[in-house]
Amino acid sequence: MKKTSKAFDPSRRELFKHGAAVAAGVVAASTLARIQPAQAAAPKVAQATAMYQATPHGKQQCDGCVHFIPGKTATADGTCKMVAGSISPHGWCVLFAPKA
Repeated sequence: MKKTSKAFDPSRRELFKHGAAVAAGVVAASTLARIQPAQAAAPKVAQATAMYQATPHGKQQCDGCVHFIPGKTATADGTCKMVAGSISPHGWCVLFAPKA
């Protein structure tokens, strides 16, 4: 019987399927960014596509990611260079890239 729920399925197969979709989106976005002038903003992916969650993934969380743009205070939601919408500093997604 096929699942019809849109709930997060942590199985490896589902993670690989979503990861492949996210990777394809990132490749497409980076290709478009190279073609378009430098001033043009790269399109952001939806939170669902990036598998965004408002809680950390182990020690990884958005405030430790190079893509995170902080809010007005340390605890306020910010934004992301890659993911659309309001982003919690304690959130996480598959596009997480640690700060150097």
